[in-house]
Amino acid sequence: MHDTPFVVQHTDDFAYLDEGPRDAGHPPIVLLHGMLGELSNWTDTIHCLAEADYRVIAPVMPVYDLPLRKTSVPGLADFLDDFVQRLNLEQTILVGNSLGGHIALLYALDRPERVAAMVLSGSSGIYEAHLGTSTMRRYDRDFIRERTELTFYDPAHATEELVDEMLDVVSDRPRALRLIKIARSADKEIVTDQLSQLEMPTLLVWGNNDVITPPDVGEEFRDEMPNAELHFIDKCGHAPMIEHPHAFNEIMMGWLRRLTETPAVASVS
Repeated sequence: MHDTPFVVQHTDDFAYLDEGPRDAGHPPIVLLHGMLGELSNWTDTIHCLAEADYRVIAPVMPVYDLPLRKTSVPGLADFLDDFVQRLNLEQTILVGNSLGGHIALLYALDRPERVAAMVLSGSSGIYEAHLGTSTMRRYDRDFIRERTELTFYDPAHATEELVDEMLDVVSDRPRALRLIKIARSADKEIVTDQLSQLEMPTLLVWGNNDVITPPDVGEEFRDEMPNAELHFIDKCGHAPMIEHPHAFNEIMMGWLRRLTETPAVASVS
């Protein structure tokens, strides 16, 4: 495991990490965290990609900062579009976990020419189990711990620090309201019938013990997408890049090596 030595960059309304070479010879990789996620979720993955000479960019997704009327999954996809344009990225490889995968899907459906490939892990967009966000007992620490533990196969990953962070979020009324709006938007923005339109290479990495987006969700993504490849990680929940970063990175790096050997992908910078 790595400590996080990265410096968060700020441009206009965007905060992000940008690591690895700028002239990598293939599209930069953009990492999208989930609804209750943060940049540190990707620490090991960023190190792995940058050390392998990939340019890797991870924006802070403004789940709690968009105007209330724009707080939705499409609103976050619009934010991603603005971010990609601000950094002058002609094409990207999008990597999204949970809500981040859903954002990637909506963006790819709207701008397929800008997405060379995708990696989805525990993505919403077909079905996602509710964690009680609309009826959350906001000040009940035991309830928050129970909800947090459901993210992982090993409940030890639901540390007291993480429970404190979740409690801070749901105890803050403006943030809790946006959390509920995003959850409801994710329920509405089902993309099952549109997945056949997404012809770009797609890697699916799923926790075999994910109870939020269960394994059959990953299988449905694989079956509905024309060019998708599915891998499961055993004893793993909803966030493989946190719970099993080595296995997650190994699967993704093997797929990326095969992908970037393809002239059509490798030629885009």
